[in-house]
Amino acid sequence: MMRNFSYLRATSTAEAAQAAQQAGAVLLAGGTTLLDLAKCGVGEPDTVIDITRLSGMSGITVDAAGVTIGALARMSEVADHEEIRAAFPAVSQSLSLAASAQLRNMATIGGNLLQRTRCSYFRDPGAFPACNKRNPGSGCSAIGGVTRNHAVLGTSEACIASYPGDLAVALVAFDAVVETDSRKVAVDDFFLAPGDTPNRETVLQHGEIITAVTIPASTAARNSTYIKVRDRQSYEFAAASAAVGLELEADGRTVRDIRVAIGGVATRPWRANDVEQALIGKALTPEAVKAASRLAIKGAVSHGGNHYKIELAPRVIARAILTMGGLA
Repeated sequence: MMRNFSYLRATSTAEAAQAAQQAGAVLLAGGTTLLDLAKCGVGEPDTVIDITRLSGMSGITVDAAGVTIGALARMSEVADHEEIRAAFPAVSQSLSLAASAQLRNMATIGGNLLQRTRCSYFRDPGAFPACNKRNPGSGCSAIGGVTRNHAVLGTSEACIASYPGDLAVALVAFDAVVETDSRKVAVDDFFLAPGDTPNRETVLQHGEIITAVTIPASTAARNSTYIKVRDRQSYEFAAASAAVGLELEADGRTVRDIRVAIGGVATRPWRANDVEQALIGKALTPEAVKAASRLAIKGAVSHGGNHYKIELAPRVIARAILTMGGLA
């Protein structure tokens, strides 16, 4: 049955932020996540606030310092932007490999960061009422269930749902910053692990609006890639993915800087700091890369069907690093 709701087309960020503070209010940009959640009975807004006409939030600016991407820029616009493809190839690739062409033409960068999990238990409230993301304290139907697509890193007894996005993995790798109408937050601090409160997925306060994302320029970002392994070639979420950037010393073999983040295997975009630390200052060899890549899944917890991710993730990381180092 269709649920009635109020509609407001905001004329300014301030108006949108004020309206968004109402209970049951949600923002509408590309609408791809909102409509999806409404169809499966998870999203039931009382008020929909249309921010698609707000000015100053859809631009893309690239300079020597890096790039600023407006929250209302479309995924396809960012993926195809010539300067982003040159200076941040992993970012461009992460967007090109996500969703479908139709969705990329509609979905916005801000909305992409806020997409909800594709956990089948979360998205079927009729069959599975127990879900701590939907109904805190009700339990986690996924634990003990079919877990092939679920997380092995960052999980808790309250939730094992994996974060589904690709873009955020690349953003975490290259120290991007999320700008809102009131503050700036490092992307790595923006997403929250489930802990005891899986219903709270980001640090955004109710009514706070993402306005832009900035990514600092670096040699590693310019020499980067995003590799995504999935069950089918398109329109599928990652079983495991890796965003990797690499800078070598003048000798062409010693690692000066390396950035590694992984997706598809954790409850949030996951920075593989241990992998980076194991390789910085070391000679880039296949043996060293494979050994370091194993560190990414330290602390991983298997829930049956998702055990394969513990083996898959290091292989994806190693493949990405070796590719950027010319050793693949």
